[in-house]
Amino acid sequence: MRQNEERRERNQSHKSRVRTKVKKLRSMTEKDAAQDLLNEVKGELDRLAAKGIIHKNKAARRKSQLETHVNNLDG
Repeated sequence: MRQNEERRERNQSHKSRVRTKVKKLRSMTEKDAAQDLLNEVKGELDRLAAKGIIHKNKAARRKSQLETHVNNLDG
């Protein structure tokens, strides 16, 4: 039970950090800065999926949605 609690808290913090970066990325309007953050977020999503914190298809879907968002930005 103690291990589960520690892991749950750790997983929650990882997911929360990624959610915050995703929100920041979705609010960006400058393409160059968004592209840099996109690469960082994609790496974090891949790590979460590899560790089993989120499902691999969820990570792939999020990456695809974020790439579409960044590609549609002006400039």
